[in-house]
Amino acid sequence: MSEQIGIDELLERVRENLDRVEPKEAFDAAAGGALLVDIRYAALRERDGLIPGALVVERNELEWRLDPQGSHRAPEAVSHDLRVVIICNEGYASSLAAVSLRQLGLHRATDLIGGFQAWKAAGLPVEP
Repeated sequence: MSEQIGIDELLERVRENLDRVEPKEAFDAAAGGALLVDIRYAALRERDGLIPGALVVERNELEWRLDPQGSHRAPEAVSHDLRVVIICNEGYASSLAAVSLRQLGLHRATDLIGGFQAWKAAGLPVEP
């Protein structure tokens, strides 16, 4: 019988293996060549805006678009060594998404603590 855990415990466990980043760290990582990936759904992007230069990929397409070996990969998905910072709205779904990318071999994948809302609150660039 497999162990049953709730989502809060699952998040705690997966985050133990992620080097999660604060908004300023994500901004600096992007300046250094990291790929910021916005997985928020369209209504949130339309309401709150976009991070300039971030790749927008719906969550349900993420693994297909970022697998460097995949036939449906985004042009930015060049290597398993690519530093990827996943951004959701508040920093929850992004942790699970980053772990999924790590399972695909993107060993430098992580996520943004607090998500887009923390980015915006930090006064970092947002475009309509």
